[in-house]
Amino acid sequence: MADSKTSNPYLILFALWLMMFSASSQLIIMVPILPEIAATLGVNSFWQGMLLTAYALSLGASALVTGPASDRIGRRLILLYGTTLMAVTLALHTVAANYVLLFSMRLLAGVGGGMLTSGSVAYVGDYFPYEQHGWANGWVMSGTAFGQVAGIPIGKVLATGFGYRWPFLMFAIPMALSAVLIWRYVPQPDADLDEKRLTPSRLVEKYQTVLRGTDAVNAVASYFLMFAGFGLFTSFLPSWLESAVGVSSYEIALLFAIGGTANILASPLGGRVSDEIGRKPIVVWASLALGLLMAVAPLYITGFMIAAVLFFLAMALIGIRVSPLQSLITALVPDRQRGLLMGLAASVGQAGFGIGSFAASATYGAYGYLSNAAGGALAMIAMAGLVYWGLPEPSLQATDDASTDGRAPTSSESPSVAEAP
Repeated sequence: MADSKTSNPYLILFALWLMMFSASSQLIIMVPILPEIAATLGVNSFWQGMLLTAYALSLGASALVTGPASDRIGRRLILLYGTTLMAVTLALHTVAANYVLLFSMRLLAGVGGGMLTSGSVAYVGDYFPYEQHGWANGWVMSGTAFGQVAGIPIGKVLATGFGYRWPFLMFAIPMALSAVLIWRYVPQPDADLDEKRLTPSRLVEKYQTVLRGTDAVNAVASYFLMFAGFGLFTSFLPSWLESAVGVSSYEIALLFAIGGTANILASPLGGRVSDEIGRKPIVVWASLALGLLMAVAPLYITGFMIAAVLFFLAMALIGIRVSPLQSLITALVPDRQRGLLMGLAASVGQAGFGIGSFAASATYGAYGYLSNAAGGALAMIAMAGLVYWGLPEPSLQATDDASTDGRAPTSSESPSVAEAP
């Protein structure tokens, strides 16, 4: 293992980028291949949505435990275990020849996903200085976008031509490579970890301590709204485009490639700009704009071209706000609580995605896609308000002081957006 003082930060970012490319892509691929799964297994829209819900709830349960565990044993081990488990599980998707087996594989993949989702953001918070959090998170999260550009279209073609199981094998290979890179080149950062043994009672006590703070509660709630809105808007977007608008399956693949390109461009940019002007304005304005776009999209989409333009804008807005929000949340607590808070946020966020997907599956058949889009828009507007009124914008000095004395910066210590780094 490389020493933290001599490690190459760009190699570390690449290992985390490859991990996020694989982990996020194997989740996102579920949305465009739902029609293939339905055709092969003969399941209705409700059971299709349950595949998304199962993964999200499994991920959430895993993150609740592994997030605090990373505060005890370090982020590196959690990332190493998670990438190994995910690589094996994705390879096992090739034997998922019926709904029960596929459902089981999605549950197991969610366990690995919970380890990686919270661990990656917490690792960036530990290893990189606060003034670089937006930049580093932006590049790591761009792995998700690259999956939409390269992985998702290829996966959609594989699912259409050879069956829904094969895209998962494709994502197992880079996930295995990321496990090797983490084992060989990613060090355990110098961080103030929790020295106490993690027992069930200690776990409950840690969550109770963190959730006494209003800022932490609002941060977790903002994650819930972000993912719930995404689940509502995207879960049945491909199905609606194919059945109601007449977009072909190959055009769906191209659509995700276009959206991924927007995300690749926007995610690092959003992170870098937030390092300069502050996190909150990026998150608030992007959420409001995304809510407006979601509300009007079903009314204006009449063909592939307008769908491509609106999806490009939607994915750009999604990408530009993710790393600023993550950077904002990681600054709310000291090192030894960062994994716990990110694990809780990831857990509640994925529960939100599962609830959003479930709500979409319950309303899509009865009320159409317009109800899904309206629900997503309301979630985005509510998130913007919560971040604006409920989260502080910590300064670099407040963040350093919090890490030193073991507490999170309070709202009263947080300067105005103009004074933030």
